[in-house]
Amino acid sequence: MTESTVTDDDVRLHVEDTGEGTPIVFVHEFGGDQRSWEPQVRYFSRRYRCVTFNARGYPPSDVPGDVAQYSQARAVEDIRNVMEHLGIGRAHIVGLSMGGFAALHFGMTYPDRALSLVVASAGYGAEKEYEDYFKEVSREVAEQFEKQGSEKFSHTYGMAASRVPFLLKDPKGWNEFRRMLGEHSAQGSAHTMRGVQAERPSLYELEDALRKMTVPTLVVVGDEDDHCLNPGIFLKRVIPACGLHVLPKSGHTINLEEPDAFNRSLSEFFATVEEDRWLPRDPRSRPTEIMKTR
Repeated sequence: MTESTVTDDDVRLHVEDTGEGTPIVFVHEFGGDQRSWEPQVRYFSRRYRCVTFNARGYPPSDVPGDVAQYSQARAVEDIRNVMEHLGIGRAHIVGLSMGGFAALHFGMTYPDRALSLVVASAGYGAEKEYEDYFKEVSREVAEQFEKQGSEKFSHTYGMAASRVPFLLKDPKGWNEFRRMLGEHSAQGSAHTMRGVQAERPSLYELEDALRKMTVPTLVVVGDEDDHCLNPGIFLKRVIPACGLHVLPKSGHTINLEEPDAFNRSLSEFFATVEEDRWLPRDPRSRPTEIMKTR
């Protein structure tokens, strides 16, 4: 079922609602849109209610003209607005990259609304040594979307280092990703880069809040997605009920690059959560201990 919802700041979001059962809300990355979740919707909608939506700035959702209407906090509220429109009280929240950051912030802001969190390929801009560079390159990306347009610039953006593993494994899949990226609104992409990507806080600044968050969490990262590996390990160490799944020889777009492995990992995670068996780390399993002597 395809419909739309209007957020509390009067932005219309395009929503698709498929299947029945426990809800899963999928939140897409900067380079994708709700179509990027097709391998997951086809798999999980057999047993779950799958919700996807295009973020603000991604047609057919509205493209607000004011960059002030784009932010990390607003991305969290958009998830909440979609859930409320559909009458969903609690859901598994699955996000990739930009969507992974949104899912994580949703879990911190509305822990009672999240059955679980999947935080995939999240880490760009989180490493403190690259913080200034990330903000600078994000603004440059925004400028290039405006100067070149989405179609032309997609050929450059889609060849980022962490996208190359996808290209090598699945050239047809990568080209489909690149084609859809070229269909995005240049203005919406630029505003999203400036308002969300360049301005979100580093994950390392959130350590105190993350340590208090009790939502069951699965972090998924590709081992060739270099700027997400260390942030992924950091999240594993600070979130109490967190697991880390690393996909070998994989880059950033892991839900499309390795859909079978990604889906299996999430399926097992959801089943464990729903049995109340995804527990916080046992205090006897101390990370500082190497061997026991007494």
